[in-house]
Amino acid sequence: MSAFDTVFHVAGLAHSDTGRVTEEIRKKYYAVNTVLASAVAKKAKSEGVKQFIFMSSSIVYGNPAPVGKQKIIRRDTPCSPANFYGNSKVQAEKRLLTLADNGFGVVLLRCPMIYGRGCRGNFPVLERLALKLSLFPETGNKRSMLYVGNLAEFVRLMIENEESGIFWPCNKEQAGTGELVRLIAACNGKKVALVPGFGPALKLLSHFTGYVDKAFGSLVYEEHLGDYRKEYRLYTLEQSIKETQWQKKRR
Repeated sequence: MSAFDTVFHVAGLAHSDTGRVTEEIRKKYYAVNTVLASAVAKKAKSEGVKQFIFMSSSIVYGNPAPVGKQKIIRRDTPCSPANFYGNSKVQAEKRLLTLADNGFGVVLLRCPMIYGRGCRGNFPVLERLALKLSLFPETGNKRSMLYVGNLAEFVRLMIENEESGIFWPCNKEQAGTGELVRLIAACNGKKVALVPGFGPALKLLSHFTGYVDKAFGSLVYEEHLGDYRKEYRLYTLEQSIKETQWQKKRR
């Protein structure tokens, strides 16, 4: 790695149903998300690389708040992972920070949900719902999110400015699940009406499946937590949704 100034480490395991996995799968999460990240960083440092950027996640703070409640992440909010996936990221962060010094900068990116064309997770589910439904629940939830185009610019700035430390990149705007569905539908020439009053029913349903809180729970970064001394948010929320849908149509 001696030919490089920066290593951007994005290898990782995610998007598993963490409640239904074998012990072997759990071990793989730690092997990839923790041990591999640490090994790559050590190798990079030993070969003269000056900066190591690690893709962490808001998962280090645990799950979103249940339907009807709020969860606000602040700079001093302690890590409290709810499962082995989150803990594997926390353990990686701890190992990486021990390697940081004046000659080796470590950047930890605690990103919220990242979306863009071809992404996995909740976003493609919302896309499918937006194209099929005419009505959708409005629960008033809010989520911090990060469009991949804004992430790319943020990483560029981290490298250019030779940064180190913990960062919380996110879109300027927070978004509710209903608003996302409405925007996706509008980009495809459809109208989706947002219907309030589903909160109690969703709360009841959340006792039977964790997917309800994943989709309609709240987890936001405190205002200005995601700010940086140079602007990296090249896309507004609406522009980013248009980009994902335009790219999708072009495939």
